[in-house]
Amino acid sequence: MNIQTAIKPTNAEQALMDAFGQAVGSLPGDAAITTQRSTLLRTIKETGLPTRRRESWHYTDLRSLLRNVPAPGATAVKAVAPIVEGSTVLALLNGEAIKAANTGGLNVKSFAESLSDGSALKGLTVRDNDDFTGRLNGSFVRDGFVLDFPDGFESEKPVEIQSVQGGGQSHSRIPVRFGKSAKATVIERHVAQGETAALISSVSDITLGEGSEVTWIVMQQQGKDDSHFGQLRIKLGKSSKLRLYVINAGGQLVRQDLYIDVDGEHSELTLRGINLLGGDTHTDVTLVLGHNAENTNSTEIMRNVVFDRAKGVFQGQIRVAPGAQKTDAKMSCNTLLLSDEADFSAKPELEIFADDVICGHGATVADIDATHLFYLQSRGIPEKQARALLVQAFVQETVEELEDEVLVEALEGVITDWLEKHG
Repeated sequence: MNIQTAIKPTNAEQALMDAFGQAVGSLPGDAAITTQRSTLLRTIKETGLPTRRRESWHYTDLRSLLRNVPAPGATAVKAVAPIVEGSTVLALLNGEAIKAANTGGLNVKSFAESLSDGSALKGLTVRDNDDFTGRLNGSFVRDGFVLDFPDGFESEKPVEIQSVQGGGQSHSRIPVRFGKSAKATVIERHVAQGETAALISSVSDITLGEGSEVTWIVMQQQGKDDSHFGQLRIKLGKSSKLRLYVINAGGQLVRQDLYIDVDGEHSELTLRGINLLGGDTHTDVTLVLGHNAENTNSTEIMRNVVFDRAKGVFQGQIRVAPGAQKTDAKMSCNTLLLSDEADFSAKPELEIFADDVICGHGATVADIDATHLFYLQSRGIPEKQARALLVQAFVQETVEELEDEVLVEALEGVITDWLEKHG
C-alpha cells in the first residue's frame, strides 16, 4: 500500500497562502480574474516553492532561500527625482499607480482598470510550470500601467517608470505596446525607501511593432533585506530594434527572468547586463532568447562584479527555431570574482534547429588582471585606487555603448556610487 505524506509548507509558503486568503476579497478583478488568481496560487500551494530539482531553478533553491515573507502593509513613500531631468515620470508608490499630469502623447491607463473591467485576464498567464514569478505576480497583482506608444511616436526625453516601495509587499504589471516606427527610451526603476523588508514582483509585457526602435533600461536598487522577482516578456516585430539594459545593484534575493522572442525578420536585439553583488546576497538572471524568424541578430553581454559572500547566477539560453536561417547570435558572460568567499555560476546554452546560422557563447570568471594592476601602480596610483579604477572600467564599458551622453553619465553615477560603498 502506498501512503503519500503531504510536505509541510515552509514559513514562506504558508505566509503566501495566508496573505492571499486575507487579500483576495479586496484584489481588483471580476469573477473570472479571481478564479485565475486562485488557480495560479493553487499550483504554488500544491508544488511548493521551486527547488534545485527544477532545472531552471537549479542554482536558486527558492524553498531554502526565501525563508520569510513580509506581511502586507508599507510605510508611505514619495516619488524620487528621475535619472534624466525632464523625463516623463510614471510612479508606482507601494504598488499604486500615480499617473503623470502630462504624458507627452503617450497613452496611459492604470492596470487596476484592466483588472476591474476584465480585459487583463488574457495576460494573467504563466510561461510554464516553472514560472514562479508569473504565478506570484498573477495571484497578487493590484496595479501597474498599461502603456501604448502610438505609431510614429518619438520623444527626446525618456519615460521613467518608478516603482518605489516602503516595505511590505508590492505586485505590479506593465503591459506595453510600441507602435509602428515608434522611437522611445524607457527606464524601469525599482527603488526602496525605509528599512523594512519587502517582497516585490514585477512583470513587464513588451511588444515592439514593425520598425520601432526602443531602449529599455531596468535599474533595480532594492533594499538590503528585500526579495525582488522581476520578469520581462518581450516580442520583437519585423525590422524592430531593442537595446535592453538590466542593472542589478540591490536586493537580498533577486530573480530576473528575461523571456525574449525575436519574431520579426530583420529585427535586432542588443542586451547588456550588469550585476553588482556584495554582502551575502543572491542574484539570478535567467535568459531564454528565441530567434524565430530569418535574418535576425542579437548580442548579449553580461558583466558581473562579486564581492564578499555574494552569490550570482546567469543562465542564458539561445534557441534558433527551424527555418530561422541567417540568424547571428552571440552571448558572453564575464565575471570579476573579488573575494574567496564569493560565488558565480554561469550556464550558457545553445539550441539550434537551423543550418545556416552564426551562433556562439562564452563565459569567463577571473580576478583583476595582475598586469593591468601593476601598470597603474607603476605610475604612482595606490593599489586600492587602481583596483577600483579597473573594476569601474570593466563595468562601465557596456554603459558607454549608449548614445545619449546624459543617460550614460547618470547610469555611470549609479554604478560609481555602488562601487564606492562596496569596493
